[in-house]
This record gives sequence, C-alpha cells and structure tokens, in this order.
Amino acid sequence: MPLRSSLDEVVLRERLEAAVRRLNPSLPASVLDEAVKTVLRIGSTDLLADNKLFHELLTQGVTVSVYENGEERGKKVWLVDFDDPWNNDFVVVNQFTVVENGHNLRPDVVLFVNGLPLVVMELKNATDEEATITAAYNQIETYKAQIPSLFVYNELIVISDGLEARAGSLSAGLSRYSAWKSEDGETVASHLLGELEVLLRGMLNKETLLDLVRSFTVFEKDKHEDKATGQLTITTVKKVAAYHQYYAVNKAVESTLRATGINSTMPKAAESPENFGFKTVKEQLTGDHRAAN
Repeated sequence: MPLRSSLDEVVLRERLEAAVRRLNPSLPASVLDEAVKTVLRIGSTDLLADNKLFHELLTQGVTVSVYENGEERGKKVWLVDFDDPWNNDFVVVNQFTVVENGHNLRPDVVLFVNGLPLVVMELKNATDEEATITAAYNQIETYKAQIPSLFVYNELIVISDGLEARAGSLSAGLSRYSAWKSEDGETVASHLLGELEVLLRGMLNKETLLDLVRSFTVFEKDKHEDKATGQLTITTVKKVAAYHQYYAVNKAVESTLRATGINSTMPKAAESPENFGFKTVKEQLTGDHRAAN
C-alpha cells in the first residue's frame, strides 16, 4: 500500500480508509467515505481549534448523518480501536517530507496510527554541540508555523537532544515538556537507560499511547492577568498527563474496580482526577466510550 500520492498530504488516506472499513464493518461505504472526508477537510486559520476538533472526532467517533425511513439519524464511525490497541495500523516514518505554502520540511520521525499522524518527533544528534532540547523545541515551533497541516492531527510531540527526551502537547511551551521516567509505572527507570529509550518503551507503546490520547488529554481555558495593566487574557491550552499522573490514576482505577468487584477489563472513561483538572476516578467507572456516545 503506497503511503501517499503527494507530498502535501499529511494523512495516509488509503491506510485511514482501510482502518475505517475494518473497524466499522456494519456501516455502508457511503457513511465511511463521508467520515474520512470529514477528517480530511479539517482546516482553518486556528491550529489549536482544528486540533481540538480532530481530537473530539478521534476519541468520540465521527457522526455522519443519514436518512432512514424518512428520518435523519446519526451513525458513529470510529477511526481508532481504543479497546484493542493491537487492532490498529501503526506505521513509523523517518524524514517525513511535507510541502506546504512553499515550505519543504522533514520532521525526523512521524508515528501514524491508522494513517493519522498522531506523534511527531524531533531527534537531535548527541554528538552535535548545537543539538539541545531547546534547538529541538525551536525546530518543532518552525514546523508548526510552516507546515501546520501536519499538526492538525497531532496528539503528542517528542523532542530529544540525544541524551534528554521530553514530550508535550501541541500548545505546550518548552517548560511544559516533561520526561517519561518509568516503563511500567512500578519503578523509576535506571539512569543507565537513555531517556528516549524509556519514553519510547513507557509512553509510546501501543497501549499507553492510545490510553493517553483517549483518557488523559484535555483542552482547558487558561487565564492570565497582566500585572501591569490588569488585562485578563483567556487562551485555550492542551494538556497531556505526566507519567506520574498517568500511572497514579490507572492504579487508583484498578484498585477501585477490584474493591467493588467490577470487571477490571472494563475500558476507562474519559479523564483523570483532581490535580490534573479531570473528572474524578469514580466517573471513570461509567463504562465503554462507545456505549456512552
């Protein structure tokens, strides 16, 4: 299967179409085609707003209106199988060239899930004296400004200078990027292991990545007051849980499920608890996303 037909395409359309057919076998082709078109037509001058819309379609399903027996009904089309991460198509592309508005740029690594570029990585060479975390971050900012279409579909950004490795959201400043310090949530990784290796194993394995996307990512309003003028500015920010928040919430959910005798394989609902600004652990026990939507 060819990756794409043009360098200005950031979604691997044929892989997306194949995944949508596989994950939604009971729906007619016309509904699936419309769902794919809905995803591909996202685009405005507000990158974060576009990203929020995509995140909602990804995690809640794409609703396509159809007429049945003279009535309009909504059919839900899923882009990703969150309940079975292994039932998805993962592809990693090195030096993924994107041409947009006269710019020709190549992010180091892009991770696609069902044809959707969910993770972008900028990896600097440790032997280069100018290869710093800051340089990697600045390169990502250049990508966002010059090839923004790639980031419409972004869920995580990873930067590394060859020694340190950090992950953050689309709206995160450099100070908000953080290391992923455990592979399993039980112990902090040895300092002998490279930070990028720990992040790849602990954060970007199939289960954890999709869990982070579905249950540990939110868009919130952030207020900032200018102390000099007193002017209040409200902006939208995208937040992804840090490693300690992620593991702590999942442990709390599992403990609660065991204590109440609920099947521990029940999919977790949308968000995490108090100190991350998410819903309470109790609300995570409401059941399957697909049933709720």
